[in-house]
Formats: sequence, structure tokens, C-alpha cells
Amino acid sequence: MPSHDLLPSDEPVQLLDQHGRRTEDSTHRFPSDQELLRAHEALVVGRRINEQAYALVRQGRLAVYPSSHGQEACEVAAALVMGDGDWLFPTYRDTVSIVGRGVDPVDALVLLKGDWHSGYDPTVHRVAPQATPLATQLVHAVGVAHAATLRGEDTVVMAMCGDGATSEGDFHEALNFAAVFKAPVVFFVQNNEYAISVPLARQSVAPSLAHKGVGYGMPGERVDGNDVAALLSVLGSAVDAARGGGGPQLVEAHTYRMQAHTNADDATRYRQDDEVEAWRDRDPLLRSEAYLVGRELLTEERRSAIAATAEEVAASMRDGLMKDVEPVASDLFAHVYATPTPQLREQAAFLDEELSREGAR
Repeated sequence: MPSHDLLPSDEPVQLLDQHGRRTEDSTHRFPSDQELLRAHEALVVGRRINEQAYALVRQGRLAVYPSSHGQEACEVAAALVMGDGDWLFPTYRDTVSIVGRGVDPVDALVLLKGDWHSGYDPTVHRVAPQATPLATQLVHAVGVAHAATLRGEDTVVMAMCGDGATSEGDFHEALNFAAVFKAPVVFFVQNNEYAISVPLARQSVAPSLAHKGVGYGMPGERVDGNDVAALLSVLGSAVDAARGGGGPQLVEAHTYRMQAHTNADDATRYRQDDEVEAWRDRDPLLRSEAYLVGRELLTEERRSAIAATAEEVAASMRDGLMKDVEPVASDLFAHVYATPTPQLREQAAFLDEELSREGAR
């Protein structure tokens, strides 16, 4: 493939400007009204999930929550462009995408509550467990995609990561292997400007993160990460290309993390309030709403129905995560090895004896 065919566009693809007005673009398909209405409902629900999760953190019902407030368009579009047989490999910030793939919000948040498992069966939903270590899931995503190819399956893998993950060795290994073996993977980088407190300028001097694909012989594209229409178009095309034998695709979404890295982070120590304020006008939810209202597609009746759906999701989250779960001590040893080692059996017996002595059994 000629090198110029690998290069991303000079500017991120945009189909809706920050005021919700359609922009001129003859090279990218504009989504249908139904696609945009479905995406808008998911945006509203996603925003409500973020708000409710933050409230649950303050109430001590979640140990930590990495909010995707302001990035919901990326989350929503990634889930919507995938087929039923495709796989999603998310990061710790991708709860909204996980829910978009059909996972119950309560199950999606079990890990962030501090439980020992992911809360859902990855094979049922074709959603890998959320990964906290940066970029490790990308290598696993490529393995799943390559295995699917060897089996002759029609599977595409959506491998999500942030800008900080592109500084990790696993990112290089995943892209290199995927390119060499033409694995059907879409590497979706949500560039939200910061890897915790480290700005992008301190991570990379490449023209863009999408340009990194050139070094692997992989096409890259840039997209406005707060424009759900552009995301549906660009990510949809990337999935189609990967499924059609075009090999892996790299997509960089330019977006912004409006809230702190997690509830344990103080973002005021490394960024200014005026920087955050400048991004408020680019809110993906308001942009989508403005377009749909302008087209008279989002009526007051429909808006109320969407809001009611979002509140039902929030209520379900409160009910499910407010329940206290009694831990079972034996779970410490149950899934370490398929066949417990003598040391594990000894430790389990010791704990059981201790608990019996203390009257816990």
C-alpha cells in the first residue's frame, strides 16, 4: 500500500460542528436519522451513568470511578458500529461502551466496586474484562482477532485505549503483530489530552497519534471525538475495512476528559479551569441534541422518553450497587489454579480453622 494511503486527514473528520450544524464532507457517509437518534439516546444514558457512578463513589458504594464525561460519543459510537459477533476490548474508562454492548450497568461496575471478578461473562457478551494496566488488553485483542481469522470466523475486534497507552510497549507489539498478520482489529485511541497528569505534548511529538500507523503499514484516521456523527462514520468504515480483509485500522478520536482522571485525582494540579471551560461548548451530547432538534427529529415527547430511560438505568444502578454482598472466604483460593497446589490447600485449611475458632463459621 502506498504510504500516502496510510496517512490520516490533515484535520480530524467532522460532520457536525460544535453548534450541531452539518458540515460539508463528501468523503464520509453521514449517518441516517435513525442511527443518530439511537446514538443520542445512548449519549443521554451514558451521561446519566457517569453522573450516577460519581454519586455512588461519594456514597462509598464504588471504590473508584474513571468518568468518561465528555467522551461519551466515543464510547457510544464504538459499541454501535460493531456486529453481534464482534469483540470489544475496553479500558477502565469504557463503562458506557460496555453497557452499549448489552452488559448490565451494575455488572459492568462490579470490578470498580472492588470485587475480585469482572462482574459479567466475557464470552456471553463478547466483551473482555476491563483492563486497568495500560495497553495490555491490546495484545489480547490481537490474539482474539488472529484466532478468529484462523478459524475462518467473521469477527472484528474493537480494541480501545487512551493516549497514554500509546506510550507503552504493548501498544507497539499489538500494532506490529496485527499488521504483519492482517488481524481484523480496529485500534481506537481516545485522545483526551492527558495520561493522568501528563499532557500529550510530553508523550509524543508525532503530528498525531493516528500517524503512528504509518510505521506499521497500517492506515490511520483522525476524527472529532465529540462528534457522534463523524465517529459513527469513521469507526463504521474502519470496522468494514477490517472485516473485508483490509487488516488492522488505527483511529484517533480528539476529545477531552472533562472530569478528573478518577475520583482520587485532583485535576486542578495540572490543568487550568479555563482549559476545561473551553471544551464545555464542544459537549457531544449538546451537539447531537442541537442537530436533532434543528431537524425536528427530537420532539419533547421523545426527549422525555429518553430521559425516563436514563433515570431507570440510574435507579437500577443505585439498587444494585447499594446491596451489601457478604464475601466468601474460600473464594480467595477457588480460582487461583484449576488444581489447587498443596500450599493453597494448606492455606485454605489454615484460614478455615482460624474462622471456625473465631466463630465466623
